[in-house]
Amino acid sequence: MKKLIRNFLLVFIVFLLVAGIFSSLSGGDTKVKTVGIEALINQINSDSVSKIVVSGDKINVTLKDNQEESVLKEPSESLSTLLSNFKVEPAKLAAIKISVQEVSGWDYWLANIIPIVLPFLLIGAFLFFMLRGVQGANSRAMSFGQSIDKDFKPDEKNRATFKDVAGAKEAKEELQEIVEFLKFPKKFHELGAKIPRGVLLLGAPGTGKTLLARSVAGEAQVPFFHMSGSEFVEMFVGVGASRVRSLFEKAKKNAPCILFIDEIDAVGRRRGSGLGGSHDEREQTLNQILVEMDGFEPTQNIIVIAATNRPDVLDPALLRPGRFDRRVMIDLPDLKDREAILAVHSQKKPLAKDTDLKIIAARTAGFSGADLANILNEAAILAARNNRKEIKNEDLFEAIEKVMIGPERKGRVITDKEKKITAYHEAGHALVAHFLPDADPVHKVSIIARGSAGGYTLKVPSEDRHLHAKSEFISEIAVLLAGHLVEKTVYGEVTTGATSDLRRATALARSLVTDYGMSDHLGPRTYGEREEMIFLGREIHEQRDYSEKVAERIDEEISSFIKQGEAKAAGIIEKEKRQLEKIVAVLLEKETIEKDEFEAIVGPKPLL
Repeated sequence: MKKLIRNFLLVFIVFLLVAGIFSSLSGGDTKVKTVGIEALINQINSDSVSKIVVSGDKINVTLKDNQEESVLKEPSESLSTLLSNFKVEPAKLAAIKISVQEVSGWDYWLANIIPIVLPFLLIGAFLFFMLRGVQGANSRAMSFGQSIDKDFKPDEKNRATFKDVAGAKEAKEELQEIVEFLKFPKKFHELGAKIPRGVLLLGAPGTGKTLLARSVAGEAQVPFFHMSGSEFVEMFVGVGASRVRSLFEKAKKNAPCILFIDEIDAVGRRRGSGLGGSHDEREQTLNQILVEMDGFEPTQNIIVIAATNRPDVLDPALLRPGRFDRRVMIDLPDLKDREAILAVHSQKKPLAKDTDLKIIAARTAGFSGADLANILNEAAILAARNNRKEIKNEDLFEAIEKVMIGPERKGRVITDKEKKITAYHEAGHALVAHFLPDADPVHKVSIIARGSAGGYTLKVPSEDRHLHAKSEFISEIAVLLAGHLVEKTVYGEVTTGATSDLRRATALARSLVTDYGMSDHLGPRTYGEREEMIFLGREIHEQRDYSEKVAERIDEEISSFIKQGEAKAAGIIEKEKRQLEKIVAVLLEKETIEKDEFEAIVGPKPLL
């Protein structure tokens, strides 16, 4: 409909332009007076005419007083015949300058042919645009099943390489082999080696899976076709499978190349998984992907790279040898990798001379590459809002807290009593975390509301750890329960401010029993098997592989772990009451305590 309206307006504008041309060509004649033949004869007889110009069927008359007139005659009759018919004396004509002017080409066409041809031209143009619009709609309908991939051909300006990917050293080493396959396939074929057909990139969100896939294409200098898993599936039956065929046909024409499918779990989920997991159109799309990957010739240099952060839900047929032969795990960056990532993302941002990215990397344990890029962007926004030309350390620290917890809510109005309760609550968290050797060091304590929290205690691990002991979990439970215990000790009752802490402590204690096998009474085994069955966005099924009697013991063990953490926290709070009051006094005065000031109040952190 929009195209039809646009075509109609185009034809209408052309019509207006042509009408304007006619108007401008005929506009010059409006000043010339048109008279009859009898008036002309009378003017000749009265010697009032000085000049006559004959042009086709028009006689242009110029009088002696310089006035101009126009007289129309029959096209087939000449001027001399006309004057003789009216018996004009030759002596009267001798004093008049008479000339004959040929009709110009433009005047002829505009006056005679265009009025006849123009309507047909306008109708023809209108029909042409109408038919073209219908043909475009038909072609779009016919191409509905074609792939909607994004074709990216790397060149020197937009080519991504492994140098652009900070960290992920092991992943880049694995993918370097794929680059060799694409650049020098002959040396592998001569030895009878088959090029791997698929590479599956596994990793948490934001770890750089898409960037790594592009860097492989950039290193090998081959075309790169990018399509998301969700773009295959439409509400129409067979569209997904058709798009898969179209995508692979395009890849075969451009071989050697890389075909990248992002979020493959959108179409690659386990088939026939039951409620909420079965989807005929999605399964047919997956079947077509499996067929196409099996249909590759051994010498075709096409490598399918797929990315997902949910490998546990993928269909086993996708993961078998011959389809996705390589699985590359991309971990969250460690301290050195985070520093390198921050350096890459800060290249186009003016940092102050005293900015230390190593400190920022130390404070961002567990952050992905996307999180680190977001921190630098938030820091740049904060610096711009404060009208600074450089990004300082305080901007970066503020950005970390904003990303982790949320923006400050300085305008939140609270009573003095609520402020004091919050100060005791956060002081309890900080005190217990400081005096427990297995807990992470305290970097900041604040009673300024941030996000959904009324206050917060920022703990940062001194080093990256991948293995955690039971004692560390008990200490973490003690830190989570510390705020609740301090409120109960000081005020004799508790508030709703500890709701989130209690929920996290309970979940951690349950994981100790059911996932980590750290219960002394239940033994080294796991309890419960979760199945991926999504309905309305929720996991609704958990298979219980234990009896009701064991379920009671699990509850008892969870309560036991919580009591152990509570006892640890209560002992420290009772022993360090004076330190607790000092922290509260400073918080009520300054609202925020940084690491150095905090350790000046309570002393250095005990070592293990």
